[in-house]
Amino acid sequence: MAKRDYYQVLGVDRQAGDDTLKKSFRKHALKYHPDRNPGNKQAEDKFKELNEAYEVLSDSEKRRNYDTFGHAA
Repeated sequence: MAKRDYYQVLGVDRQAGDDTLKKSFRKHALKYHPDRNPGNKQAEDKFKELNEAYEVLSDSEKRRNYDTFGHAA
């Protein structure tokens, strides 16, 4: 299965700053957190995808590599 674009996962554009990324991540993380959606496998998968996207985009070096090489980085 192909991975979605991390910017789409977080619902931000490519020029989004750190504050915007963090705000969007927190908003979505609360919505899909497994404790708020017990037994919902789709919400759990979405939460994991959000964490992965935020981990990459919140680190400037990882973000630069992702912007250059995509998921292959």
